[in-house]
Amino acid sequence: MIQLGAQMYTLREYAQDAAGLRDALHKVKDMGYRAVQLSGHGAGIAVEEAAAFLEETGLTCAATHVSFDDMLSDLPAVVRKHRAWKCQYAGVGAMPEKYRAGGEEGFRAFAKDASRVARQLRDEGLTFIYHNHQFEFQRFQGKLGMDILLEECDEAVQFELDTYWVQTGGGDVIDWIRKVAGRMDVVHFKDMVIDSQHKQIMAEIGQGNLNWDGIIQACRDIGVKWYLVEQDVCQRSPFESLNMSRAFLNGKGIC
Repeated sequence: MIQLGAQMYTLREYAQDAAGLRDALHKVKDMGYRAVQLSGHGAGIAVEEAAAFLEETGLTCAATHVSFDDMLSDLPAVVRKHRAWKCQYAGVGAMPEKYRAGGEEGFRAFAKDASRVARQLRDEGLTFIYHNHQFEFQRFQGKLGMDILLEECDEAVQFELDTYWVQTGGGDVIDWIRKVAGRMDVVHFKDMVIDSQHKQIMAEIGQGNLNWDGIIQACRDIGVKWYLVEQDVCQRSPFESLNMSRAFLNGKGIC
């Protein structure tokens, strides 16, 4: 079953305290979203408070983004958080800088460490997902960093492709969706448009230049379960942006 959710990182500036997170979740539910990805909210908000807000709104926590350092240093706490939120997919939003700074060997080291964590999470009934940016499309002796991750990460590591960042990195979004077949239950939908200064900027889904019919079909073909809308930077209210993206995707049969 395909389900649509909102990445709460889009609304991070409104969710830095408990009252703000609660209000933002209610607004997302009122738009018609059924699920969210918890990410970017205030560090002082207790796990139990966020769990209560999810229960109150009836929203499913489809996935998270949590610190990879936290996974390495206190995995039991990460597991407890996901169980409290009834969330299967524990995500890492970006490769930490200490790995990126190591170039090709850094990618290989991250693949090794991520694989170990992913296996431990799998033993707890959770799934590790990795969210890309554009830097994974750097070439190392002819091989993309993303290829290194795909080839060297254990199969317990799933990917959470971000359509905007794949495009920014010069990748073919549809091709990459098909490359991760069998290893992507969660995808990030984000559109791209060119502004008046000829710069790439993020846009609401359907308002930019990405091939959404092709992207959606590719996601259907490989069995993606969660389609999560994210827009790091909005040109209008992020609530309005999320609602515009939802309306477009609802029109494509994604609810």
